[in-house]
Amino acid sequence: MTAVRGVTLERVRPVRLAVLLDCCCVLLFVIIGRASHARGESLAGIASTAWPFLAGLAVGWVATRAWRQPLALAPAGVGAWLGAAGLGMVLRVVSGQGTAFAFVLVALAFLGLFLLGWRVAARLGGGVLRRRQRPARLRRRSPR
Repeated sequence: MTAVRGVTLERVRPVRLAVLLDCCCVLLFVIIGRASHARGESLAGIASTAWPFLAGLAVGWVATRAWRQPLALAPAGVGAWLGAAGLGMVLRVVSGQGTAFAFVLVALAFLGLFLLGWRVAARLGGGVLRRRQRPARLRRRSPR
């Protein structure tokens, strides 16, 4: 595989996938939350609700250097979760949006479940895929 400044294609794909899945988790949280409060799903409304959480997610990624091990629960998953939920709430307060205690708990639970959950699923599913892709002669090794 060709490397440019130490970055290989095998390394870039998991990073892109992790960024995409993390952003989708945050957007899913926002869309479900807005729909459950009958606020509508206008693009402007979703964007105004999502930006604090997406910004917190980005800070969590940078703070933990998540691109190094994007599929890892710690530090990448925990950083993404606490950045999105924790800093996201701080940014909501600064921007004049609400942060009721119940909302903070729901955000922590939902974002934790989804941002950590897909990483657990990838870890479990990845092991199954690796076993299936190995040739049969390598799966079972007889004792020497």
